[in-house]
Amino acid sequence: MTDALTATGDSTTQPPPAYRWFVLIVISMAMFANYYVYDSIAPIADILKSDLGFTDANIGSLYSVYSIAAVIILLLGGFIIDRYGTVKSTILFAAICTFAAILNAVSSDFTVMLVARFLLGLGSEPLIVAITTALAKWFKGKELSFAFGINLTIARLGSVSADWSPTWAKGAYDGWQGPLVIAAVIGVLVLVSALVYGALEKVASRRYQLGGAGETDKLVLSDFFLFSRSFWFVVLLCVTFYSAIFPFRSFAIKFFIDSWELTREVAGQYNSVLPLAAMVATPLFGLLVDKIGKRALFMAVGAFLLMPVYLMMAYHVAPLWVPIIMMGVAFSLIPAVMWPSVAYIVEERRLGTAYAVMTLIQQIGVAGMNWTIGRSNDVFGASAANPMGYAPGMWIFSILGFLALFFAIMLRREETGPNAHGLETITAGSSMNEVNP
Repeated sequence: MTDALTATGDSTTQPPPAYRWFVLIVISMAMFANYYVYDSIAPIADILKSDLGFTDANIGSLYSVYSIAAVIILLLGGFIIDRYGTVKSTILFAAICTFAAILNAVSSDFTVMLVARFLLGLGSEPLIVAITTALAKWFKGKELSFAFGINLTIARLGSVSADWSPTWAKGAYDGWQGPLVIAAVIGVLVLVSALVYGALEKVASRRYQLGGAGETDKLVLSDFFLFSRSFWFVVLLCVTFYSAIFPFRSFAIKFFIDSWELTREVAGQYNSVLPLAAMVATPLFGLLVDKIGKRALFMAVGAFLLMPVYLMMAYHVAPLWVPIIMMGVAFSLIPAVMWPSVAYIVEERRLGTAYAVMTLIQQIGVAGMNWTIGRSNDVFGASAANPMGYAPGMWIFSILGFLALFFAIMLRREETGPNAHGLETITAGSSMNEVNP
């Protein structure tokens, strides 16, 4: 692996901008397909129940087992990527994702689907890490933040496309298998993109000087005891927030069909509001917070917006677009502030462990909540004939929203006291030493 380019390096040996941006598009298409495959279950949740006799707990388990696999692979850290390099790692993990997508489409057996989703988790999460590491190799010292933003935008288009698939692939939704076959075909793009990326990097390595790969996040257990209270409040906010968002999306289309009597097409379009809002608003919120600070306060505002939306939807106290927009704002605001805030709270040499801890605990929470909500729906008979059977699960989500608000308030209290790290005061034009309110 070559050393990263310095600012004084010979620019004539670097890949031309067009080549770098083409690499970005190619590798981002793997993320697009990866996100599509992950989100391909939600639009057919009710069909899996009616055609194959799946329970909501079964459907929740298809998401939970993905997160369990992600936790297992996360514990290995970035060692596979560091040892074998970004190209080999990206191709390996992409192959696992593609195989998982195909396996998920060929059998109606629940156990087979469960294995497929487990394999998807084993491949998808380290694939995201490998792609992030590869982007650092190609864009470090140049337009890295913008490249990350483009990569995430293309990835989220995969989620949007899956949510909209009942609209653009309506004919496939006459059974459970058609939509999963589409997901499998799109899943092949994960491996194809990885192979093309590998070929592009091989050619570039012969002609140009590439930067060094970014360092992967690794879990260092000894660092657990060195984090501040502010960091742990951010972690608790992270797990409660994402446990209220992603498991809701797992069942949202089915809930909209049963409780709000929407068509599958419209239900999918409503579900797509969250990733669409995040694509547009997250960068804008990031710019706003960089300009004025008040990060803990913004996180509290986002959690406050999230808290009532589930009960508003369960009891139809407002038109559906009202809580959906509120949730979209929260889903854009909190991540825009939360993830970058860690860099202010944790010293740089422990950032890898900090982000690994956040992701690990987040996945554990999401895994447990997906199954819990599915089980709640089964116990209380949630269906089109009994839409109030969804209410207990929505109360669970609301409690998570309340806890997220509590942890955000505790974070703000910590950050306006003597142990502040500058979350409320540091702006783009201020010094990192200005941490006191």
